[in-house]
Amino acid sequence: MATTQQQQHQGGAGAGKRKPVFVKVDQLKPGTSGHTLTAMVLTSETVLHKGRAAAAQLRPTRIAECLIGDETGTIVFTARNEQVDLMKPGATVILRNARIDMFKGSMRLAVDKWGRIEVTAPASFTVKEDNNLSLVEYELVNVVEE
Repeated sequence: MATTQQQQHQGGAGAGKRKPVFVKVDQLKPGTSGHTLTAMVLTSETVLHKGRAAAAQLRPTRIAECLIGDETGTIVFTARNEQVDLMKPGATVILRNARIDMFKGSMRLAVDKWGRIEVTAPASFTVKEDNNLSLVEYELVNVVEE
């Protein structure tokens, strides 16, 4: 009996919930979350790779910064651990429940444990590469005193 309940639970994700509204990259704003979007991965660069062979019980931490985009613009996506494997250059992905993090005054897109990344069929759009939202600097609040 428990298995059918689990199957219903897993399979019925779209049943009672409203359909996610897909957004475009140029609609993303600082401090927002819950975004669902389709984007193409342009580049992926590992920025952190920690892990010790001796400490086998500790999972290695991998972080990659990926430039992703759609026909409206591009943004840097921060991929963590298993996400790094999905974010291959040339891949088209659907990011579900993504949020905007601020890093040094610029926007970064991220998907935490409440969201999900799905690799999907290749996109039909051409990425607008001259509109990188992560290059837009927002007003910094922290002042460095010298």
